[in-house]
Amino acid sequence: MLDNPLNNSSSNTANDGPDTNDSFLLEVHNLKKYFPLRGGVFSRVQAWIKAVDDISFNVYQGETLGLVGESGCGKTTTGKCILRLEEPTSGSVFFEGKDVFEMDAEQLRILRREMQIIFQDPYGSLNPRMTVGDIVGEAFIIHGIASGRERHERVEELLKVVGLSPYHARRYPHEFSGGQRQRIGIARALALRPKLIICDEPVSALDVSIQSQILNLLNDLQDEFQLTYVFIAHNLSVVQHISDRVGVMYLGRLVELTDSETLYSSPKHPYTQALLSAIPVPDPDHEKERIVLEGDVPSSLEPPSGCSFHTRCSYCQDICKDARPEWREAGKGHFVACHLAG
Repeated sequence: MLDNPLNNSSSNTANDGPDTNDSFLLEVHNLKKYFPLRGGVFSRVQAWIKAVDDISFNVYQGETLGLVGESGCGKTTTGKCILRLEEPTSGSVFFEGKDVFEMDAEQLRILRREMQIIFQDPYGSLNPRMTVGDIVGEAFIIHGIASGRERHERVEELLKVVGLSPYHARRYPHEFSGGQRQRIGIARALALRPKLIICDEPVSALDVSIQSQILNLLNDLQDEFQLTYVFIAHNLSVVQHISDRVGVMYLGRLVELTDSETLYSSPKHPYTQALLSAIPVPDPDHEKERIVLEGDVPSSLEPPSGCSFHTRCSYCQDICKDARPEWREAGKGHFVACHLAG
C-alpha cells in the first residue's frame, strides 16, 4: 500500500517562527507540494512526485528574497503555492498574519490585490487577442476598482511607470519585443498596488542586455512602491544583483539561507559552493577553481535517503547517506542543512 505523502515529515524550519517578528510580511511553514503519479486501468496513484518537500522561510517587509537552484528543484512550484495557483499538499503560508491556505474564494480574491506574480515567459503570459490596455486594465474590472475614463488613465500611467508610452495601450502583444512584453507583465502586476510580488524567473527568457534593464526597473519600482519580492531564478549572478537574502533549493528542499553578501563570500553547503563556482568571472587572468558536480539531479519520485545531495557530493560520508541533515543556524542569520558544514 502506498505511503501517505504527509508521513515521514522532517523539520526544515527557517530563521524565526510566525510570532517572533512583526516585520514579516510573508511566512512559509513546512510547505509541501506532492504531485500524484497515476497509472494502471483505474488511474490509481502509483507514486508521489515531491516537488516541494517541507520548506520554511520568512520574508521581511520591503526586502527581496531570492530563491535559486537547478531546474526542477521546486522554486516555481513554491511561488505558485504561496499564491495558491497550486494547491499545497500541506503546510501553511501567512500573509500579514493571515493564513492564506484557510481562505475561502472571496477572501482569496481580495488577497489577490496584495499578492501578484510576474511570469517567466513574456510571450505565453499575455493574451494575444487582447490589447495591452485590456491586459493591464483587466484587474480593475475584476475587482471593480475603476472603469471607463479612469481605467484608461490608470493604464496609461502604469505604462509610463514601466518605461512604455501611453499609445502602446492600443497595440497587441505580438507588436512588442521580449523586453517590452515583460514590462507589460510588470505593469499588470503593479495595477492593484500589491505589497508582495512573486518574480518567477522574470529575466531568464530575455537577452543579457535587456536583463539588466528589467532588473534595474524592478529595483526602482521596489523603492517607489515599497514592494516586497520573492525573486525566483537559476542564475546566481542575477540573484546577487537584486536580492537582500538568498535561499538555495535542491530537490524540493532548502539547503542554505542567508544574506546575499554572506552567501556569495562564505557559502557553507557544497551544493551552493558548486553553483557559485560556475559563475563566470569577467577577467581572463583570474583563476577560479571550478567545482564540477558529477551525475544528474536524482528523481523527485525516489529522492535519496539521508541528505538528498549526497549522491553528487565529493565530501559525502556515511552519516550523509543515512540521516537527513538538520536545518540549523551555522552563523548569525546563516542557515544550512549539512552534516559537515561548520
